Amino acid sequence: MQFPDFQIEQSFWDKNILVAGIDEAGRGCLAGPVVAASVIFPKNFQNNEISNINDSKKLSKKNREVAFEFIISNAISYSFSIIDSSIIDKINILNASQLAMNLSIRRLKQDENFHCLVDGNYFLNMEAVEFSTIVKGDSKSISIAAASIIAKVIRDRFVANYLDVLFPKYQFASHLGYATKKHFEALDSYGKTSFHRDTFLKKYYEQKKISTNTPTIFDIS
Repeated sequence: MQFPDFQIEQSFWDKNILVAGIDEAGRGCLAGPVVAASVIFPKNFQNNEISNINDSKKLSKKNREVAFEFIISNAISYSFSIIDSSIIDKINILNASQLAMNLSIRRLKQDENFHCLVDGNYFLNMEAVEFSTIVKGDSKSISIAAASIIAKVIRDRFVANYLDVLFPKYQFASHLGYATKKHFEALDSYGKTSFHRDTFLKKYYEQKKISTNTPTIFDIS
């Protein structure tokens, strides 16, 4: 397993430049918001517990929660932005993810200039910041991995503690809005909620109309 480190950050720290890691969570879900986060660690940050920080998808829920508390206690600034399903349907998930990332950068409380490391290969730079895109950045940069953890934990808490309470029959706490068998069974039984993404469900319902007698295979690609 590849573990992220501060190698990319160090190249900026050596020039006395702070670094902000940027990532999002919830892009592929059928319901709920997309959440983006930004994290800035102190220059030349060293702590043995950074070994607990990794791509959020590679950590257990318990380890993500532990890492989350460590990050917010040690980052000199962090922020997040939540874009709900109604906005996702209006502007599409790519633009919603880009908006969330830019808003999280805007909300960073930091007077000193910083360079943004953005997970992925594309970034719509609305904030006129200096940035680099890093493919699989959450597996390479601790700052990006930390942002992925903040975004994932914030989103999971919202879905599990809010949507699951509002709509207990959908079992949101178990699937967190992702395309699972339980989620599709709930959709078939109860229909969609106001927090579902219509643009994501369109293909599912089209496929069900084509063949209602065979198992549905949902593909949002």
